[in-house]
Amino acid sequence: MNHNGKTLYTGGTHTTSGGRDGAARSTDGRLDIKLSSPGSAGEGTNPEQLLAAGWSACFIGAMGLAAGELKVRLPAALSVDTEIDLCHGEGGYFLRARLNINMPGVDRDVAQAVIEAAHRTCPYSKATRGNIEVDIALVG
Repeated sequence: MNHNGKTLYTGGTHTTSGGRDGAARSTDGRLDIKLSSPGSAGEGTNPEQLLAAGWSACFIGAMGLAAGELKVRLPAALSVDTEIDLCHGEGGYFLRARLNINMPGVDRDVAQAVIEAAHRTCPYSKATRGNIEVDIALVG
């Protein structure tokens, strides 16, 4: 795989000690959040929620590119609900993901073609391919 392309953007953060119970701030100051362990009563979000939000946003962008190539108009009500599971098993901790895509008013076969193209090109999908179990479903 060739990774010699031009860097378009670098997102940087500084996370304080405490990790899941610390805080993170982006280098440009636009993100400033408290972190807490998943399922705890602590304030803030957690890495699984952040991954879900980032992947959903990126996947919608990839769907837009795929739709353009396929000459398909995406509905304004397009949405992606992403769930990231933090799991524990024999080999330790691991992640599992589900992306549920809602494309109301788009023919099911056309919607499926857009989703498959997006999953091939989305950088988050590429980064996780072969590393975690991912289920992608057209739900509407």
